[in-house]
Amino acid sequence: MDPIPDFAVFVVVVEESSFSKAAARLGITKSAVSRRITLLEKRLGIQLLQRSTRRLSLTEAGTRYFAHATEAVHHVETAEREAALFGNEAVGEIRVLAPMSFGVRHVAPWLPGFLAGHPRLNVDLTLDDSTTVQIDGRFDLALRAGDLPDSSRITRKLAPLRSIVCASPDYVRREGAPLSPVDLEAHNCVLFSYSDNRDFWEFRSELGAQKIEVSGNLKVNSSEALSAALIAGGGVGRLPTFIANTLIENGVLVPLLQDFSMPSKALHVQFPSRQLIPRAARLLIDFLVRTYDPDQPYWDRLP
Repeated sequence: MDPIPDFAVFVVVVEESSFSKAAARLGITKSAVSRRITLLEKRLGIQLLQRSTRRLSLTEAGTRYFAHATEAVHHVETAEREAALFGNEAVGEIRVLAPMSFGVRHVAPWLPGFLAGHPRLNVDLTLDDSTTVQIDGRFDLALRAGDLPDSSRITRKLAPLRSIVCASPDYVRREGAPLSPVDLEAHNCVLFSYSDNRDFWEFRSELGAQKIEVSGNLKVNSSEALSAALIAGGGVGRLPTFIANTLIENGVLVPLLQDFSMPSKALHVQFPSRQLIPRAARLLIDFLVRTYDPDQPYWDRLP
C-alpha cells in the first residue's frame, strides 16, 4: 500500500500548482503524481483539476474536495504526532501552560537541560497568569496554583507555593515597618489583580488566624510588575517566595511580619481530560517533580 494517500497527493499538487513541484516535494516522479490524480478522479467519478500547458486550476468539485482533503491531511498529521508521544521513545512536541512569573523564573531555565537529554522532543511553553485559560485541545499539561477549576481532572503536586510580605528598605525607612498584621491597614499595599483574596490577607501565628483588609493605590496583574513596584518603594506587597527570596537575599527587599505565616498553595500539574498521558509529557512531569521537590523546593532552601 502506498504510504502517501491519494487525497494528500492532491493537496500537495494544488498547494504547489504544479505536478513537477509536487513530485519534488513528495519525493516521487512527476508521472507518478499525474497517475495518482487520474486514478483519484476516476475513482470519484469527477474531474478535480483543469489541466492546461500553462496552469492547473480547480473545478468546482475540486474546490470542495480540496477543502475537505486539506482538513483530512491536518487530522492525519495531528494523529501521527500525538501517537508518537505515546511510543517507547520520546518524540514530538509537548505543549505546556504555566503562570507567567513562575514560568520565566522556574520553568524556562530548566527546559534546555531537559531537552538536551531528549533530542527528539521539543516544548511549546505558553505563559499566562489567568486561571480561565482552557487547556483541552491546546495544551498537553498545565501548571496551576491553588484550587483547580476542575477537580475531576488528573493532577499531580509539584511544589508548595509560599508567600511573604515585604517592602523596599527605602519604604521601611520612610514609613516604618508593620509590627503586626493589623498595622497593614495604615500602609499602602500593592495588590495582585488575579489573586482570589486580593483585598484580604490572611496571617497565622500562635494566637490563631487573622484576616486583614488591605488597600493601596496600585494593582497589577503580574508578580514581576508587583516586585518591581515594591523595589521602587511603592508600598508593602505579598510576593511568592519563588520571587521574593532572591530579592531579599540581594538586599533590594526586606521581609516583614516574620513572626506570622501566610497560607500556602500547591502548584499542581494538570492534564486535559484524556485516558492516557503521553510518555513525553510524563517524562517532563517527572523531571519537574525531581527539580522542584513536592515538600521543600529549592527556592525556599535559604542558606
